[in-house]
Amino acid sequence: MPHTVTKYQPTPNPNALKCFVVPPVGDRPRSFRKPEEGAADPTAAAIFAIPGISSLLLSGDWLTVNKSPEADWAPIKKGLERALAQLA
Repeated sequence: MPHTVTKYQPTPNPNALKCFVVPPVGDRPRSFRKPEEGAADPTAAAIFAIPGISSLLLSGDWLTVNKSPEADWAPIKKGLERALAQLA
């Protein structure tokens, strides 16, 4: 089901960003510390396909993405919105 990002919330970590989404991304928390761990999860795989994403936490109506220090947030946010909107 397609998802929409409703809000971004910064975290104390400059390389982490909390994203609120509708509808929820699942009914249980899922954490992936590297892309290989998320390969079997369609939502995680779509997000890890975005360049710069290093780890991911999915939990209900929010998710937290971590990026590599050299990556910029602007293209990651656009990629997140596009990837989440295309989920079936």
